[in-house]
Amino acid sequence: MLRYGKVILRQKVLEDAERDYAWQSDPELAGLDAVKPLKVSFQVYLEEYKTVLSYPSPKRFQLAVETAEGVHIGNCACYNIDYKKGEAEVGIMIGRRDFWDQGYGSDAMTALADYIFNETDLKLLYLKTLDYNFRAQQCFRKCGFAPDGRGENDQHSFVLMSLKRQQWFKRKQAARTAPSPLTEK
Repeated sequence: MLRYGKVILRQKVLEDAERDYAWQSDPELAGLDAVKPLKVSFQVYLEEYKTVLSYPSPKRFQLAVETAEGVHIGNCACYNIDYKKGEAEVGIMIGRRDFWDQGYGSDAMTALADYIFNETDLKLLYLKTLDYNFRAQQCFRKCGFAPDGRGENDQHSFVLMSLKRQQWFKRKQAARTAPSPLTEK
């Protein structure tokens, strides 16, 4: 379990399946990920969910995002892990709209990046976000990701963003040495 700011990141459990299914079946949420909403039955989804929990991939891990009070509000993931290149793709989805625009996404992504850079040898995290999803881009910038290109896929245009390990630790060091806004001058 990881705590940062307003969030707790924890391992996925079977009890998350119903919420995850609802979020992945939601046309608006799926659209923000540039995918089609799920059309399979919950029972089919649940069987696949059980398999993924029982046999995790070494090239992917997914965590639940909870509030400090224990409310499951979304998920974040690290996937396409390439240990030889030292890089991986990351993503986040806050499925509960009533928690949007309150800093939960940036706290979750900060916790995820910190965990990855402290617990693995990965040197680069990257992501893509729809070019019109300014809220997501702002969240990722707040976490230290920088735009480094554009891409297209399946009739969607994306902003590509990345964060290097050395940049991450420089940001953390700068934050530790910055004067507190409450310090008298």
